[in-house]
Amino acid sequence: MIPLTEMKIIQIDITNACINRCSNCTRLIGHHKKPFYMDMDTFKLAADSLVDFPGIVGMIGGEPLLHPDFEEMALYLASTRPDKKKRGLWSTIPEGNRYGALIKEVFGTQYFNDHTVNTIKHQPVLVAAREMISDEKKMWEFIDNCWVQRLWSATITPKGAYFCEVAAAFDMLFDGNRGWKIEPGWWHRTPEQFGEQKKHWCPKCGCAIPLERRTSTEGKDDISQGNLKALEGIGSPGVKKGRTILYNKGLSEEWHPDYNWYMSEIDKEEEKKYRKRIADRLCT
Repeated sequence: MIPLTEMKIIQIDITNACINRCSNCTRLIGHHKKPFYMDMDTFKLAADSLVDFPGIVGMIGGEPLLHPDFEEMALYLASTRPDKKKRGLWSTIPEGNRYGALIKEVFGTQYFNDHTVNTIKHQPVLVAAREMISDEKKMWEFIDNCWVQRLWSATITPKGAYFCEVAAAFDMLFDGNRGWKIEPGWWHRTPEQFGEQKKHWCPKCGCAIPLERRTSTEGKDDISQGNLKALEGIGSPGVKKGRTILYNKGLSEEWHPDYNWYMSEIDKEEEKKYRKRIADRLCT
């Protein structure tokens, strides 16, 4: 794992409300009884805590455009970060988007994925490393080299700051209390300071280990028995609707995660159509 100062992006998760129910979502969408919406005071605290962060500060969800205070939040983020390229947005750009002009004005870094391309595959987040790898030392070797933490993002949610966006999602779903205080400098932590967040959630996550991925448009979550029991215990709507599939395929031999892993499998024709859809929505 890497120090948080070396990350290219730190996100602010402003909501886990979403229009999609993608397979193996890193925010575990579909298993919450109700979504959260970060309040404006917490958002300001989050943005202020990252004023000196040298990388990109992003707004993400769920679908961030569903937040009723999205415009106010976007403008506040702009006021704290003069460099437009270091203001990011991760969105599906829902139909009927009304923020096209605002997005172009505020965000110099934009990642749009409407999750309709059926060649994109998602890692089984809910297949617990501890249930797949009996050798404790080997499990932690995989975890310490996790591509999510090395290549993607730390984050802030209403529960606090986290070294990893997926650990934050687990803590939110299971009503944990492992978030760090949102304060200037929280992102100076190094791997040996990740503490309970890493110890408690990483063994229950499947991102770090070589597993067969699932096409994102299938709307099913791969899961291990222990995590299934935990989701049943909190009354997961996704479990009740039959959206989970017990994973029984073992470890994958074809597994080479890189920074663009989720998007790298779009063929050229699909990519042209995808980019046109996004452009059309930004113009509405």
